[in-house]
Amino acid sequence: MVARVVYRMLGPSPEVEDVVQDVFVNVFRSLHTFRGDSKFTTWLYRLATNVTKMHLRKKRSRPRFVDVPDDRPVERVESRTPRDEAEQRERITAIYRLLDQLSEKKREVIVLHDFEGISAKEISERVGAPVLTVRTRLFYARKELYAALENEPVLSNLVDHLKKKKKTRPKKSKARQSSSSEFPIAGAVT
Repeated sequence: MVARVVYRMLGPSPEVEDVVQDVFVNVFRSLHTFRGDSKFTTWLYRLATNVTKMHLRKKRSRPRFVDVPDDRPVERVESRTPRDEAEQRERITAIYRLLDQLSEKKREVIVLHDFEGISAKEISERVGAPVLTVRTRLFYARKELYAALENEPVLSNLVDHLKKKKKTRPKKSKARQSSSSEFPIAGAVT
């Protein structure tokens, strides 16, 4: 979990292992401050993001989220051509370029919710903000990303796909409004 968070924020960088090591040094130093008010993983995540942000500030760089190989089994489609794979890589690169244009707070929320599948409540615990603030950031992040998608030629088909999917999706009842992605961009890119 720690390595994945650091990798998503730094991108493919030789510094990932160093930052992960710094995180665990900080865990060792700060373990006595863990009060147990939240889950240990929430505390660990917060520590990992803070250490990574400090590292990025030292470098005077903005964080970039990148695609991380998942532990889940991947369905291989045999009919994929090298051209299809190149187009997919180009779409993924374009998505991350657009994500990099969002503010740090919006980018963090949209990546955690729409790409990682974490609920708004859990994100609020991790980032230390109220659930309503997380949902507001998510709304505006999606809105900005959606507008940017329309201006990205590589992703024009994706915008059409997402609009069709949104029109055909049944309305959620208020009782069922959960953490499921309303902006399924992560799955639509591939």
